Amino acid sequence: MNDTTDGISRGTEAAAPVRADLPAGGAIESGLAPLKQILPYILRYRVRAILALVALVIAAFATLAVPIAVRRMIDFGFQDRAAELINSYFSVLIAVAAVLALASASRFYLVTTLGERIVADLRGELFEHLTTLSPAFYDRTLTGELLSRLTADTTQIKSTVGAAVSIALRNLVLFAGAAMMMVITSPRLSGFVMLVIPVIVLPLVAFGRQVRRRSRTAQDMLADASAHAAEQLGAVRIVQAFTNEPLAIARFTHAVGRAYQTARDATLARALLTAVVIFLVFSSVVVVLWIGAQDVIDKDMTPGRLSQFVLFTVFAAGALGELSQVWGEITAAAGAAERLFEILSVQPVIQQPALPVPLPVPSRGEIVFEKVRFSYPTRLQTAALDDVSLHIKPGEKVAIVGPSGAGKSTIFHLILRFYDPLAGTVTFDGVRLSDANPTALRRQIALVPQDPVIFAASVRDNIRFGRPDAKDAEIESAAEIAAIAEFIGKLPDGYDTPVGERGVTLSGGERQRISIARAALRQAPLLLLDEATSSLDAENETQVVAALERLMQNRTTLVIAHRLSTVQSCDRILVMDKGRIVEEGTHEHLVEQGGLYARLAKLQFQGT
Repeated sequence: MNDTTDGISRGTEAAAPVRADLPAGGAIESGLAPLKQILPYILRYRVRAILALVALVIAAFATLAVPIAVRRMIDFGFQDRAAELINSYFSVLIAVAAVLALASASRFYLVTTLGERIVADLRGELFEHLTTLSPAFYDRTLTGELLSRLTADTTQIKSTVGAAVSIALRNLVLFAGAAMMMVITSPRLSGFVMLVIPVIVLPLVAFGRQVRRRSRTAQDMLADASAHAAEQLGAVRIVQAFTNEPLAIARFTHAVGRAYQTARDATLARALLTAVVIFLVFSSVVVVLWIGAQDVIDKDMTPGRLSQFVLFTVFAAGALGELSQVWGEITAAAGAAERLFEILSVQPVIQQPALPVPLPVPSRGEIVFEKVRFSYPTRLQTAALDDVSLHIKPGEKVAIVGPSGAGKSTIFHLILRFYDPLAGTVTFDGVRLSDANPTALRRQIALVPQDPVIFAASVRDNIRFGRPDAKDAEIESAAEIAAIAEFIGKLPDGYDTPVGERGVTLSGGERQRISIARAALRQAPLLLLDEATSSLDAENETQVVAALERLMQNRTTLVIAHRLSTVQSCDRILVMDKGRIVEEGTHEHLVEQGGLYARLAKLQFQGT
């Protein structure tokens, strides 16, 4: 087994927590502030946004023209020239309807496609950012949580940008226009309306904050449920093997129940907000209508003018009522935006220097550790490496052996610069790793992990992952080196055969040999083999060991192994224990010394 106690990339990123279990206020921005961060994405498509705004304004003004026509029809349409006036007013209304329809359709198309475009950009940028984060980030973050942010949260933003914001703006314009026309129509009645507006707006703001808080909590709970489902489905064979389906179902049901309860609370807050605003708005309309009716009775206002005022009041009231409904969606989107930009604000611990030192060309594959001390960030009290110094010469083949937790995998992690040492230095071809471009460094390394990663693609694409620009002939040559070409030839579609998610249709040995072929295709000067033959049977192991011997020619090779039979031919063997190199030499020399290596060899070769 690998150094499981070392772990693979433990620690924390230098940024805000990824899980957003934060209290209200403080680190959480208030109100709709998180939505401001979407503005740069909107400005990328400013022409489309401006056209949408123009269409929105036209539609609003077309709507506001209706009460004027109604007033004139009531006041003047029943005189001697009634038929002629009524025909002209209705003709105007038809024209207004046409303008309204065209403007509304244009607005719908423009804002919907704008929302789709912005979310596509957000998803692309978020995924790109996730691929740059250091491995430590993923040790404390569930994949399902990230997928929830990448899908559900971005969908919430798309719904808001593509619909809710548009509706909110239209109703704001409609409310402003209707309010202005109300003042023009009847300043006295408008005064009564203005008195009740603060009574309407204050609950809107107060409830809006509560809706946003609860929506944020609901999104977090949904992310928890998604993370749990992804974990359980990824290990479905283990779940079934241990007959723990009821346990998995119970846990997921509990997670879904918590998500439902928080979503219900958020929906209840939005429903109460809507009920309060609609009641206040339309109650004020009734009161104003009653006052206006008294004015008509007293001959202070014509019936047409009152009708016009009432229609404008209804438009304004309807706009406020609709605002109360979309306000909940907008505040929910603010919570989603906050969760997204939390991730985008996380900076990788391992970053490229401002002026990286170029690696020598051609690369030699020389590795030097000088008094390296390292502890994983979550276990600072335990030294994973303690004053380790070693020199791997170009072309040398070196094995690293020792008990689990000795620090073997940590050597690989530092060479790949997943972490920087707490003390001492690591160099590659004479260049300090902290001074080099991490991407340029990793291009010089081929890794064969103990647990090979196989993607849901064809055999060819999985091997080509080692070098995306490789030709088919090179892929087939790499498969020959890994002793898997014969197996591939027997597959239904040969190299184009899909292997399923995580290579589920392949045996452990077949997955390992595809991983070896991937490393062979990479043609890197430094080869890291982490238990590369651990999943192979005796016959395949013999074939692969011979293939690896060919692969290791003219390459610097580091081999982590528990099966000592695979390292006897190495130039040197480093024996590690408790983060230190305690022994060094050839197989024969170490056996003669009678130390830790000799005891391990005795256990394996003699079985006692």
